[in-house]
Amino acid sequence: MFSTAFAVLFLCPILAHAQTAATGAISGKVTNPSGGVLANVLVTATNKDTSQAHKEKTGADGVYIVSLLPPGDYRVRFASTGFKTANIESVTVKVSETVDLNQIQTPEPGSGAQSAPDPCTSGREFATTDCTLTWHGVTLYGAYDAGIGYVSHGLPTNATNYEGESLVNRNGYQHRFLLEPNNLQQTGLGIRGREEVFHGWAVVFNASTGINPQSGELANAPATNTANNGLPRASYSMAIDGARAGQPFNDEFYAGVSSKEFGTLTYGRQRALGTDNMLLYDPGQGGYAFSYIGYNGTMAGGGDTDDTRWDDSLKYRLAYGPAHFGAMYKFADGSAGCYSGTAGWTAATCTPEQAHNNAYGFDLGGEYRGFSADIVYQAYNQAISVLNPLLGPSSLSGAGQYQSTLDSINTNPISPVVPGTPVTNVIATTNTVYGIVTDNQAIMGTVRYTWKPLRFYLGYEHIRQTNPEHPLGVGALDQGAYFLSGVEDNNLDSPKIVQIWWTGVKYAIDSKTDVTVAWYHQAQNDFRIPSTCSSTAGFRSSCAGDLNEESLYIDHHFTKRFDAFAGIAYSYVSGGLAIAIPHGPGVPFVYDSNAAPTIGGRFAF
Repeated sequence: MFSTAFAVLFLCPILAHAQTAATGAISGKVTNPSGGVLANVLVTATNKDTSQAHKEKTGADGVYIVSLLPPGDYRVRFASTGFKTANIESVTVKVSETVDLNQIQTPEPGSGAQSAPDPCTSGREFATTDCTLTWHGVTLYGAYDAGIGYVSHGLPTNATNYEGESLVNRNGYQHRFLLEPNNLQQTGLGIRGREEVFHGWAVVFNASTGINPQSGELANAPATNTANNGLPRASYSMAIDGARAGQPFNDEFYAGVSSKEFGTLTYGRQRALGTDNMLLYDPGQGGYAFSYIGYNGTMAGGGDTDDTRWDDSLKYRLAYGPAHFGAMYKFADGSAGCYSGTAGWTAATCTPEQAHNNAYGFDLGGEYRGFSADIVYQAYNQAISVLNPLLGPSSLSGAGQYQSTLDSINTNPISPVVPGTPVTNVIATTNTVYGIVTDNQAIMGTVRYTWKPLRFYLGYEHIRQTNPEHPLGVGALDQGAYFLSGVEDNNLDSPKIVQIWWTGVKYAIDSKTDVTVAWYHQAQNDFRIPSTCSSTAGFRSSCAGDLNEESLYIDHHFTKRFDAFAGIAYSYVSGGLAIAIPHGPGVPFVYDSNAAPTIGGRFAF
């Protein structure tokens, strides 16, 4: 038995050597024209006599090795998304030798292919190239984007509005010139890192935040509403809704592990899969000035702009050949508040609720010869939509005049514990918001095709909203540190269906200049029971309605970091989408359209 074991141990290395001694290999590094390494390039070595193909991919360092090749004449093919496929017609492989074969990949015209720039070594290099501010694997990045615009129907600005005023607004009433922030890209700063801990595995992290470029304040959508709480409608400044709520890292804040073979798993505050997809398939690239789906996060958030980013979430991404897969899950978190389903409720009769605001989503997509497509599904429970500041005594009609002073649930204001005594709110209404709560499900399909200097975009999303299975109450936590002093859990008479379409084309005039034209459309069904929607009977916000936006802009890059742009967006609404909820039943937009030309510049690093 000992002799048998000895023979096996002695012969195994010899046998292994015999299996590889008659073969050779091809190895090298793949880079872009500026010298940056390219990962995940598919390298195929095909024996010209036997047609047998051997495939490998480049690693994070751009290096590949195709081994165990029988001697002979090989054709070698290099293929990667956004770059021209390269074919080396003849490479001779000899026994026990490794052929050195480096390759420089050429980007497809107008593809926008991203390479991996080298770290900056001087101030001059930083100013003239796209090198990165990287030190020991940690990269500082950011952008500053600002411009001057005109709106036909706008509002006075405020320090925390980070989206500008390009989209038609229910309260907009005056034409005005204004400073427009974040037109093509959100101004902000970030820090990200990737550090290999052992072969093939790395630790990754990212922390980023958005800033209003005019004021220097953190992007804060709820603050644009609280600044207007209790004011008459004619005195409003611009108010928006969004996931950025003054958090130190209001964009993303996550960490995780990554492997080129097994994918990337991260945890923290992260962009929803819908947001990732929007940035890839929006002809306006998610900018606020010329893109409806960038300005309004309904599409990216799967029905609610507050949900374009998910706190306490796990995200998994995996790429395999031309296909990729993503999955995401958000754990329930935060306060659900104190709820009562009856009129005449008090601080003593409402019941504390548990948070059920979990969410999940999936993404499946692929790329082939300039064509790419993705399908994304998202579901989010207890989604909160903040539509307007708290109404006060000067609000139109009798609707909600109590909101700025009294807590409310399902439009029922709080009552005193003892009749005839002063009311005791569950939470003070100062610095709070009013939210409509729904459970949302959304499915999205997107397509993009690059053909020489043209890039075409097409997308559709179907969103279904219902009243929440588990209600939220007064004191429920919205984004950041903002709480609901007013909440509606029964806003829908029947399921609300929202559909969003968009299409556009980007034309690369040359390597520095692009022209983009886009069209966006949103439609909702009639979810009011009974249906009383007509020009004669009047419209409510629960009636069917439409929103359209068309945009055109040109963008010229003077350097890899600095570009200037000019364009116009025109948006208009009709039907139920032209009703200015929650001012009162049937109260319309002040104006149902907005024209917004903008000119500006951007510096990114």
